[in-house]
Amino acid sequence: MGLSEDLERVGLQERELKLARLDAAVAWELGTRMKALAEERGLAVVIDVRRFGQPLFYVALDGTAPDHAEWVRRKSNVVARFLRSSYAVGLKLKAKNTTLTEEQGLPLADFAVNGGSFPLAVEGAGVVGSVTVSGLPQRDDHEMVVEALWGCWGGSMRSCGWRRSRNKADILCPFLRSDMWSPRSQNRDLGHPTELPIRQFAESSQ
Repeated sequence: MGLSEDLERVGLQERELKLARLDAAVAWELGTRMKALAEERGLAVVIDVRRFGQPLFYVALDGTAPDHAEWVRRKSNVVARFLRSSYAVGLKLKAKNTTLTEEQGLPLADFAVNGGSFPLAVEGAGVVGSVTVSGLPQRDDHEMVVEALWGCWGGSMRSCGWRRSRNKADILCPFLRSDMWSPRSQNRDLGHPTELPIRQFAESSQ
């Protein structure tokens, strides 16, 4: 899938994956569902669900490192600033061959355009928070969030009023890959908390 197709798919996901509300109960249901998904697949990830300015759910699974919490903070800051997924913001910058610092003057120590943080939008209110994963390659972080949000629609979260207006193929496929959960996809967010260069971003987003 090319860059333009990725951007279109992410935009569709952001428009379609919406909530009726975001409160502590919804955040707990979403967070624990994602934790179970990660444990079932043996993934070492950090998961964070928050309203802007108010953390609601956080877990760091075995195999993660303290630096993953920093990646979560920086990626969720991108969602709070732009009301778009961190992956979408990164793809747009990649398309323009620029960086967040060059275009917006934002400090790399506080903002990361790596994929993995997704806006939580409430019907009638807009984007009010974010859900973030760190620990996998950036595209896989993003895909895990999308898969978990879709899965919530089909389970107990339907009682929380999740909106479902398109089929699974429209939202997920062909964005998700069958090999996305292989062991090689672990711990790619480790490292010094600086923005990835465009060249490295391109390599890690495939």
